[in-house]
Amino acid sequence: MSADPFHLAWFTPFKVPAWKSPWAQDTPFTWLNGQYYVDMARNLERAGFDFMMFEDSTLVSDTYGGSMENDLKHGLHSPKGDPVPLLPMLAQATKHMGFIATMSTSFYPPFILARVMATMDHLTQGRVGWNVVTSSEDLAAQNYGIDHLLQHDERYVMAEEFITVAKALWDSWEDGAIVADRETGYLADHTKVHPIHHEGKYFKVRGPLNLPAGPQHYPTICQAGGSPMGRDFASRHANVLLATPSGVDAMKEYRDDIRSRAVAQGRAADDVKVMFIVQPVLGETEADAQALARRRYELTQDQIETILGIMSITTEVDFKQFDLDQPLPADVTTNGHQSGLDQFRKGAEGKTIREALMGRQTEVLPLIGTPASVAEQMDEVMEAVGGDGFLIRGEPVRTHSRRYVDEIASGLAPELRKRGLIRSDYTEPTLKANLGAF
Repeated sequence: MSADPFHLAWFTPFKVPAWKSPWAQDTPFTWLNGQYYVDMARNLERAGFDFMMFEDSTLVSDTYGGSMENDLKHGLHSPKGDPVPLLPMLAQATKHMGFIATMSTSFYPPFILARVMATMDHLTQGRVGWNVVTSSEDLAAQNYGIDHLLQHDERYVMAEEFITVAKALWDSWEDGAIVADRETGYLADHTKVHPIHHEGKYFKVRGPLNLPAGPQHYPTICQAGGSPMGRDFASRHANVLLATPSGVDAMKEYRDDIRSRAVAQGRAADDVKVMFIVQPVLGETEADAQALARRRYELTQDQIETILGIMSITTEVDFKQFDLDQPLPADVTTNGHQSGLDQFRKGAEGKTIREALMGRQTEVLPLIGTPASVAEQMDEVMEAVGGDGFLIRGEPVRTHSRRYVDEIASGLAPELRKRGLIRSDYTEPTLKANLGAF
C-alpha cells in the first residue's frame, strides 16, 4: 500500500449531465438551477473528495463542418453555464470540500477577476480556486470583440502579466487593515491599503482592490499546462495541476518535471499537486466492467461525431474535412490546444484517423474493474508515479450521471478509504491548506 494518501477530485463543466442516459430523468431541462450539482457536491464530500473543478468555455462552435449543428446536437460545448456563480451555492450546501472555477486571462480584466475571487473566497470561507486558462478558440474571442487570439506562447506572456496584477491586487490590503476602531472612527487604516500602479504590455491597473483578500489570501490556483510554456507557468503559480500524460511512465515524467521546475522557481516541490484525469469503469464483477468498457469505446456514428466535434472545438481544426480511413495529414497545425493535437497525432502514428479513434482514450490510463480492483490499481499507479492524486471525470461521450457519481462515491471511494488511500476527514479550514496537508 502507498505510504501516503492521495487526493481525489472531480473534473466537470457546468453543463447538462448524461442527457442521453435512461437515468437522466428531467435533468436536460433542470440542470441550470444547480440542484443536480448541489446533490453531486454533497455526495462527493461524503466520499472524501478534495474539490470539484469546473471547466468552462464561452462559445457555440461551428468549426466542425462549418455549422453549429454538431455542437448543439450533442451538447458538446453548449449549452453551458458560467460556473462562477455556482461555487458559493455549492459551498453553502457543503462544509469542507473546495470548488474551482475556470476564468480566462484572455477575456477577463484582472481587476474584475481579482475582486470576484476575493469575494468568493470570503463567501466560502476559503474554499474556492481559480483554474487559469488562456483560451484557445477564436470563436470565443469574437464574443469579446477580439478577432483572433494571440499566438499560443504569447498568450502565456499575457497570462503571466495578468496573474502578477491579480496577486498585486490581493496584496494591496495589508493584514490588519480593517481596524473598526469606534474611538477613532476608522473602519480601515488607509496607511495599510496601497495602489499598485501597474503599467505593463497588456494591462494598466491603478488599484488597490476595494476589499481585502480572502481567507486563503491568494485563492487556490489551478492550471492545466502541457506545453513547455504551460509547464513553466504552472511551476511558478499553480497549487494544483490537471494532467493527461498517457501511461505510468509519462505520468511520472510529467510530475517529476513539474516538481523540478517548481524547485527551480524557489518553491517546494510539494507546493504543486499534480492530479491525473481518469474515468474509472466500475462493475459488480470484472466481466461486467469489461463489458461496460467495450460499450464505452465502441465507435458508433454518434461517438465519432462527438469525439471529432470536441477535437474540432478545442484544436480549431475542422476534423469533418478529413477522410477517416486515411492518416491525419502531416501539415495540420493549430493555434488552439497544441498539446491535444500533439497527443492525438502521437497516438495516430501509422494509423488512419478511424483506427486512432478506436484506440483513443482521454484519461491517463484505463481503470476497469470492481471497486476493489480499481482501488488496487490506483494504489499501484500512485506508488509508481509518486503522487499526488486523481481527477475523476464522467465518460468521454456520455458524461456523468447521478448513477455514475454514486458508483464512485458509494463504491470506489469507500474501497480507497479502507486502504487508507484518501482522506477520512478534512483537517484544515481552507481548500489550499487541505491540499497541502499531504
